[in-house]
Amino acid sequence: MDLLSEILTQLKLSGSLYFRTSFTSPWSIRVPAYENVARFHVVHRGRCLVRISEHKPAVLLEQGDLLIIPGGAPHTIFCNPATEKSAVQLEKVVAESGFTGSGTLVYGEFGTNHETQLVCGHFAFDAHAAHPIIDALPDYIHTTNYGTKAINWINTTLHVIGAEAGQGNLGGDLIALKLSEILFAQSLRSYIENEGRNNPMLAGLADAKIAKALSAIHAQPSHNWTVDELARLATMSRTSFATKFVHYMSTSPLNYLTRWRMQLARQQLVESECPMIVVAENVGYQSEAAFGRVFKKHFAVAPATYRRQYRQGAIDKLQ
Repeated sequence: MDLLSEILTQLKLSGSLYFRTSFTSPWSIRVPAYENVARFHVVHRGRCLVRISEHKPAVLLEQGDLLIIPGGAPHTIFCNPATEKSAVQLEKVVAESGFTGSGTLVYGEFGTNHETQLVCGHFAFDAHAAHPIIDALPDYIHTTNYGTKAINWINTTLHVIGAEAGQGNLGGDLIALKLSEILFAQSLRSYIENEGRNNPMLAGLADAKIAKALSAIHAQPSHNWTVDELARLATMSRTSFATKFVHYMSTSPLNYLTRWRMQLARQQLVESECPMIVVAENVGYQSEAAFGRVFKKHFAVAPATYRRQYRQGAIDKLQ
């Protein structure tokens, strides 16, 4: 599995569609914050504006555009600048429209030709999984028709999602849902390869030499990696590799390895019945004691306690 796929799989990426909309002018809607998700809006027809930050210009979305808000931040969607300040909370809009969770969410004035159709949803991550790539993403990713190969694939996906979501076709919502997960990976890849090159963390995934080392770590996390070994894989000197790795990933190669091992261990603890020593060996530790010390340093509790508390639904108290 390639590096980005491995990271997204470990983060337990899953899509969720809220609704397809038919908003007719005038309208303005306030979407609340939501943890551990990336919100998205696909413009199937019409156009709208989205204000994510009070200190930055609103984003204009045209037909065929995609907007992803990685941090699930609160935002306002509106038809024109004159309506922004009169935004209605999303929960109230849903209640007043009589939307039942199926079909189309209809809101706004009747009899107008100014309609905006959106497909809205989110991409959820495991609430307790973590990776610096997610923290490094910008406030939003806006995908438009740039004409590149990657964007063309995204446009095709957007078109199919718009044609299937909320239309009542057999299997249509499931098709749109699964495509939305593909859409996130496509958009993230496109962003990393283009605008993301200005972000050191994301540029590290696109850098051929650093990516070789990262891929090796992800492919064999239990291997007793040394900086020398990873440098050789990256065809660099030890010093140059270590310096470049820290520049891109904001941590040392071995610290990155340890963090990734702990994420793998955390997942095995909550998803399997493997004995502690097996979990320890799977992530590169030869004794429960050594594994336990490192795990407790990262999660503030011993592995056995983490497993028990997670299954009791009390793990949030430990974070």
